[in-house]
Amino acid sequence: MSAPATASAPDPDASRTAQVSRALAQARPRTFWLDPEVAGHAVPEAAPALSGAERADLAVVGGGYSGLWTALIAKERDPGRDVVLLEARTVGWAASGRNGGFCAASLTHGHGNGAQRWPEEIAELERLGRQNLDGIQSTVERHGIDCEFERTGEMAVATEPWQVDDLTDEAAALRALGQRVRTLTGARVRAEVDSPTYLGGLFDPDGVAMVHPAKLAWGLREACLRLGVRIREHTPVRAIRPERGGLRLESRGGSVSAERVAWGGGGFPGPLRRVRHFVAPVYDYALATEPLSSEQLAAVGWGNRQGVSDSGNRFHYYRLTADNRILWGGYDVVYHYGGRVRPAYDQRPDTFHRLARHFFTTFPQLEGLSFTHSWGGVIDTCSRFCAFFGTAHRGRLAYAAGYTGLGVGATRFGAQVMLDRLDGADTERTRLAMVRAKPVPFPPEPLRYAGIQATKRAIAAADRDGGRRNAWLRTLDAVGMGFDS
Repeated sequence: MSAPATASAPDPDASRTAQVSRALAQARPRTFWLDPEVAGHAVPEAAPALSGAERADLAVVGGGYSGLWTALIAKERDPGRDVVLLEARTVGWAASGRNGGFCAASLTHGHGNGAQRWPEEIAELERLGRQNLDGIQSTVERHGIDCEFERTGEMAVATEPWQVDDLTDEAAALRALGQRVRTLTGARVRAEVDSPTYLGGLFDPDGVAMVHPAKLAWGLREACLRLGVRIREHTPVRAIRPERGGLRLESRGGSVSAERVAWGGGGFPGPLRRVRHFVAPVYDYALATEPLSSEQLAAVGWGNRQGVSDSGNRFHYYRLTADNRILWGGYDVVYHYGGRVRPAYDQRPDTFHRLARHFFTTFPQLEGLSFTHSWGGVIDTCSRFCAFFGTAHRGRLAYAAGYTGLGVGATRFGAQVMLDRLDGADTERTRLAMVRAKPVPFPPEPLRYAGIQATKRAIAAADRDGGRRNAWLRTLDAVGMGFDS
């Protein structure tokens, strides 16, 4: 006689997979901020493309934050300066319109990175960063830019014991610079935002604002137009030609001759070849949930609406939107061989499933919540994790690139550096070692791809091994190289 059949134990992993699949089932493959059905702001009608030959005192290339800030500040410094801005597609379509909306004071991708690379001037860099964020807030108010600006600060949370110690050390270093940060116990963090994964935290109330990133780009665009900047969209620059008295930028439909050029192309260096060795275009991904009900909000807390990021080497960033969705992004950083950039890469189901699993691990009380949007896109990273600066064509062209995910705020500082350089001005910005030095360039392919993949594996191993960095990462640290988003 056969033994009686026994019921198999439920598979918790299969249950979680099904939960994640249900949550992602109706997600639209588009950027939440740019979705006209939920954006709460009409997408501006595109400006006419360049047609024929034009002249300008200053030509700005790129219609993201870098170019917009440069054009706006150029006109504020000198209202009589003739400025034209050229954008390959439409203002804010790329990283500036699809990021998480964390507008950070840091110019160095966090205090730790800046202190390690420029210990002698970290105090000045921190001061200039806070000053820059104040300047962004002042500009938003002065020009009436409706971008949902909230100076809520940011909370870094520890989800592993080793991260608690790191945050404690960082808090001490920041307090020594006079900053108003505080460490939080696990219980105190969970009283702010409730997750069973939190063991401690660090809260910086002054150093980060939350914004609607696309509305910020569109608001800067409108401010530029009011001040007389000529904007030419759907105008990719194909070539840069020296000519008497300046440079000529050539596009399919025409050209612009300018005395000076500011290049803010980010992860799209185009014909500016000298930037290519320093920048790696990497893909970052995010999800947005449906709006939380009052009961769901009560289950999470989050009454102070601060931005949140966890503290692993592979980290998540997340925040509330104006209509109380949770934007949840980060963790995976994807580089394609040869630095390929393709629209098909904007969607990555494996990453979205991973992000959703992590979301429900962090907030198990939100089981049943659905995601409405899934998207990704390119950001420009460099080997020192923060912006670098330079000039070309005998000083007639200035560029800034490599913001590595913190460009919402730092691009305004970079715009000032470019304008200082083009004006030949000696300023506290141009004297910085950070501004004068370049990052270590990435090697050519196939070494670039192999090195990035090895670094990603080593970073993942460090997260599993209490934050300990192996020989590969220590070697990169020694030569001043790294890889991040």
